[in-house]
Amino acid sequence: MRPDLVVSRSTPATAAIRNRGIPIVFVLVADPKGSGFVQDLGRPGGTVTGFSTFEASIGGKWLGLLKEAAPAVTHVSLLFNPETAPFADGYLQSAKAVAQTLGTTITAAPCGSAADIEAAFADRVHEGGGGIIGIADIFVTEHRDLIIALAARHRLPAVYGSRIFVPFGGLLAYSADFPDIFHRAAGYVDRILRDARPGELPVQAPARFALSVNLKTARAIGLALPPMLVARADEVIE
Repeated sequence: MRPDLVVSRSTPATAAIRNRGIPIVFVLVADPKGSGFVQDLGRPGGTVTGFSTFEASIGGKWLGLLKEAAPAVTHVSLLFNPETAPFADGYLQSAKAVAQTLGTTITAAPCGSAADIEAAFADRVHEGGGGIIGIADIFVTEHRDLIIALAARHRLPAVYGSRIFVPFGGLLAYSADFPDIFHRAAGYVDRILRDARPGELPVQAPARFALSVNLKTARAIGLALPPMLVARADEVIE
């Protein structure tokens, strides 16, 4: 089709087209430098730039929110697919850094199939005091319905890295404001179509984050969410 520019959503989508010589503005990419899309975040070089969702410290934030919502949680699994989320270790290490102060342990749960997801939930149920973190990984998002159903069936509290889980029954989500990222990306598209060079436009980090909670889900698994947590939420599902 010979486009003048492509907007790519996610790490796999960007990887598929990055070597075609077409200007690219990516969104929802966690680790653009580690993935080889740019040479430097401040000065990307080449024909690719965009907007990252990665903020390693959010791993500790997810764990803290989960513990605040469900104080009885002591063992937490972090769900991700190593193929689609090679950046997951950053989140894991961030969560481990705060786990001891919260009286919890956190374990990596790499998953490549629905059966792997089911096994990760079974492990948490078997040990007791279980909880789940589902990172902002395209694989995790694709298996949203299964993950939400397993959390409900086993009455396990879970926090997610994408707000799209919460309206469909997820308990908590804390994530970058995805609509805001797309709005900001439109500015880069405009500048490049007016002859700006992608390699000279710095990769930008998320500017806004949002907390979402689902009170109906909390009641269904026997949780009374702290009023202060609910009051801080940007989105509350009744």
